[in-house]
Amino acid sequence: MPSSEPVPALRDRIAQMLLVGFRGLTVEEAGEAVADIQERHLGGILLFDRDQPTHSAVRNVESPAQLKALIAGLQGLSATPLLVAVDEEGGLVARLDQRHGFPPTISAADLGARGDAAFTQQAGERVAETLASVGINLNLAPVVDLDVNPTNPIIGALDRSFSADPAVVTAQAEAFIEGHRGVGVKTTLKHFPGHGSSTGDTHLGVVDVTSTWSEVELEPFRNVVRDGLADAVLTAHVFNATLDPEHPATLSQPTITGILREQLGWDGVVISDDMQMGAIRDAYGYEEAIRLTIVAGVDILTIAQQQVYEAGIVERTIDLIERFVRDGTLTEDRINKSHTRIMALKGR
Repeated sequence: MPSSEPVPALRDRIAQMLLVGFRGLTVEEAGEAVADIQERHLGGILLFDRDQPTHSAVRNVESPAQLKALIAGLQGLSATPLLVAVDEEGGLVARLDQRHGFPPTISAADLGARGDAAFTQQAGERVAETLASVGINLNLAPVVDLDVNPTNPIIGALDRSFSADPAVVTAQAEAFIEGHRGVGVKTTLKHFPGHGSSTGDTHLGVVDVTSTWSEVELEPFRNVVRDGLADAVLTAHVFNATLDPEHPATLSQPTITGILREQLGWDGVVISDDMQMGAIRDAYGYEEAIRLTIVAGVDILTIAQQQVYEAGIVERTIDLIERFVRDGTLTEDRINKSHTRIMALKGR
């Protein structure tokens, strides 16, 4: 039978497609986020411990009690439950770390080297318990990039990959995910279609993996999707002329719709990497990048506000996407497809 629930207004459906960083340790300090949640019905928030690249300003994380109160306060303002996301991979990439009173974590590289799926599942469960204890419901992890280039400045050099072997990465990622599922925290495979062979950092500018990437980097994504353990997939901003001679993966319909959705069979939520990263910001205007990302098949646009902080970015982005729909650049059906996937993720 058809649902009796009213269809949200177009702007409200668009707002669910945004995952946005903000500043503030308390609800009182997070005025813009409060307005975006209450007035614009923002769908998701992204937490950071500090700003990039200076690491000078504390963003959202000071202590477990403080963070729990912040998240509960913001959730209490939202008519629709918020996605509350964080990068808590373990090791060097852990926003909730010992400096702020949280338990220690183990890097993917160390887990992969140990090669004990039961141990990794326990490690994943401990991470998920930490997240759940403060109200975080979406971990932007695990990384399933292959450690093709150990000197890769953003993956291999930071011990973010389990292994160069796709079978090891699959087994470790699935164990990590199972640990989260036991606690009820959702996970995110990243960075599609593979960032492990790169020699550059997409935070800083365009990264071309045409000569280094190979199809074996798709295997962990394919395997986890096939095994029914994926909750969401996060894109990479890498450029690969073999897959798309014009656009990086996040903005590429052949990559996101053609490979991820049609070849690998993923019909769940796809999340972009930060739309303010150098690889996007320096090569495309904001409007064009947003349009291409939605056309490509991405459901949730990440606006981290970590490298560049822009007041009013949520309203600006909603206005922009609404205009695209009104002038026929995007169809309302395209927005509805993302909205349906996002609501399913939130309700899972």
